[in-house]
Parts: sequence; structure tokens; C-alpha cells
Amino acid sequence: MSLLIVGATGTLGRQIARQAIDEGYSVRCLVRSFNRASFLRKWGAELVRGDLCDPSTLPPALEGITHVIDAATVRITDSLSIKEVDWDGKVALIQAARQAGVERFVFCSILNNHQYPDVPLMEIKRCTERFLAESGLNYTVLQLAGFMQGLIGQYAIPILDNQPVWITGKAAPIAYANTQDIAKFAVKALSLPETANQTYPVVGTRAWSADDIIQLCERLSGRTARITRAPLGLLRTVRRAARFFQWGWNVADRLYFAEVLASGNPLMAEMDEVYPVFDINPNEMTTLEAYLQEYHSRIMKKLKEIEYEQEKTKARKKRQRSPFKSSD
Repeated sequence: MSLLIVGATGTLGRQIARQAIDEGYSVRCLVRSFNRASFLRKWGAELVRGDLCDPSTLPPALEGITHVIDAATVRITDSLSIKEVDWDGKVALIQAARQAGVERFVFCSILNNHQYPDVPLMEIKRCTERFLAESGLNYTVLQLAGFMQGLIGQYAIPILDNQPVWITGKAAPIAYANTQDIAKFAVKALSLPETANQTYPVVGTRAWSADDIIQLCERLSGRTARITRAPLGLLRTVRRAARFFQWGWNVADRLYFAEVLASGNPLMAEMDEVYPVFDINPNEMTTLEAYLQEYHSRIMKKLKEIEYEQEKTKARKKRQRSPFKSSD
């Protein structure tokens, strides 16, 4: 089995690459920059230069490939739009995979995308799922909710640094999952016949609201959050303004997610029937409490070490400045 991973430098893609390599797969990664992806080569992956938005680069990347995992999505800082990457690029990839005779195509999508036709990325994910299902490829769709890794920068670090934590006035709870856990499902889907032409939710153990996460971070850090609530109306105004500038298109499209959060509908799904299919023990899934506990334990230890070194430096400088010095 030879595996091509698309989006391997991303938060999820790198964990999928690590998991597949550890399980002995022959892994090839489609990347735009060899320098940015050098860590993948060190892990044991083959790198091939290519771009979803340049269809001519896809057939060479798929040569000799039997399986594909697509974990790519546009970054908010990309110059390309969501449509160019997540629709045009994915259509080109699926068509190239079909031409290459790929045996299984695993696509990472978003949970409940059919409920939000007015949210660009959600609607594009829905359309891509449908296009993949009609492509003739054997496929598996994994519908995800959110990544625990993103919560560090969004909540934990601002609270530790006494910086404002920005949240919407009303936010639906989300079942965040550890990308390492998601990677296990993605890699297992490659070899399970029963997952062919099926769609599965892959989410965390429970849904968390923004206030729940803030309270957890406050308890673990011993610090109080400075919360700033952004009204939905303000986000809509910013979104409309950003649409006037090409550089702001991705920002505007991402701000549409405020509509998902404002709906009040939790991004959550039952996993009881999913675990047995993938032969994964639910007790081995990372809980958000454990994930943030581990992070805070490491960071608080590091902060104490820094404070200790600072105190030592202060004491040494104080002794050096003192006019009373011991003599023999």
C-alpha cells in the first residue's frame, strides 16, 4: 500500500503522516515547499512538490499511489481563496485520483456541513463530499468538529499572558478532538473494507462551550481571564468590510463561522457506533481536561524555572552592587 497525504504540513495532516509512518506505510506527501516540509522527510516520508491549484502537478504525485488521505484546507493567510483550494483544488485531486486508479480516498470534512448552506466552507465541504461519492472512487469521509490544538492559542496562552480572550456573545459548544486521535481513524480507514463508501463523525468525548473552556483554563493556570465578547453584529460588519479587499476574502469567509456558533446547535455527534467499526477503544480518546492539564503542567513548570532563574540573577546582581563584601 502506497499512501499520498495532502495537507501533510497542517495541524491534522502532520499527525496523519506521523501515524501512517509509525504503522509502516510507504508515505508520500504533496507539498508546496520542501523547506517547510523538511520535518516530514526526517520522519521518513517522501516529498513531492505539487499544488492543488495546479492540476498538472497532481498526476505525477499520484504515480504508483494506491491510497490518498486529504487533510488539506485553505489557511486564513493564503493568497488563494477557499473556492480555489477547497473546491477547485479538491475536484482536480479527486479526478486525478480516479484516473490514477486509487483504491481508497479518505476525505476530512466538517460535521453538520449540510445545515449551513450560507457558510462558504461548510457548503463547499458538502459539495465536495457529494462530488467524491459520485466520482466512482472508493471513499471514506470523516466529519470533524474542531481541534484541541487550536485552543492553546485561542484560550490558554492569552489567559497565561493576561491578554484578552475574544469570544462571540453566543457560541454553540463544540466537541473538540485531539488531532492525534483523528489520525488513528484516518489511517485505519485505509485498510477496513467496511468503511468503503461511508461517512463517519469523528469528534471528541463531549461538547465544550467557550465559557467552559475558559473556566477550565482558569482553574489549571490559577489566573483569571480577561474576556471580551464580540457581538455577532460586529462580526458581520467586519466580514462585509473584509469582502471589499482581495486579501480579506479568506478572513471574511472564516468569519462566516460565527453564524455556525451563533446557531446554538452543538457541533457534536454520537460515536458509539463508530468506535467498534474502527476497533478503537473510546477510553483511549483524549479528553479536553487531560489535554489542557498536560499543556498547563508543562508550561507552568517552565514558568517556574524561568522565575527561579530570574530571582537568582537578581540576587547575584544585588550582591555585586552591595558595598559590604566579605573579606578573608
